[in-house]
Amino acid sequence: LFYYGSGNPAPWNETMRPGDNKWTMTIWGRDLDTGMAKWGYQKTPHDEWDFAGVNQMVLTDQPVNGKMTPLLSHIDRNGILYTLNRENGNLIVAEKVDPAVNVFKKVDLKTGTPVRDPEFATRMDHKGTNICPSAMGFHNQGVDSYDPESRTLYAGLNHICMDWEPFMLAH
Repeated sequence: LFYYGSGNPAPWNETMRPGDNKWTMTIWGRDLDTGMAKWGYQKTPHDEWDFAGVNQMVLTDQPVNGKMTPLLSHIDRNGILYTLNRENGNLIVAEKVDPAVNVFKKVDLKTGTPVRDPEFATRMDHKGTNICPSAMGFHNQGVDSYDPESRTLYAGLNHICMDWEPFMLAH
């Protein structure tokens, strides 16, 4: 398999594009020989913050429940570190990389869906303040490093939040 991320939906005004906006913001596992997708995991359904999850994927083999497991780890711009079984795309871990992440309360590990906090939304009738992370993300497109001896993932992070007040322009 080869792995990559798809970008964010458009337009940025989330009110103009209802639904989950499949298959944006997705980590893909694709068969190298056939080109067919084996699995996809959507990190931010209906992304309203421009998180564009195309950052690096780090591949490791680590024990999960006592069994050596092929993993894919991805620190997304949305402020969540995801670890998936890279053979089948099953979510294993989804944790905030910074306690300041407030657009999501948590990620439901059963469904894989982030639980949003409506206070930090970008909808048309709402001015969001101190939204964390900003559109730049807590992790942008810097390169990560993994030390297999200590099982430590190293990554550069941003700690930047934003205010967001959408408005319509006259034609």
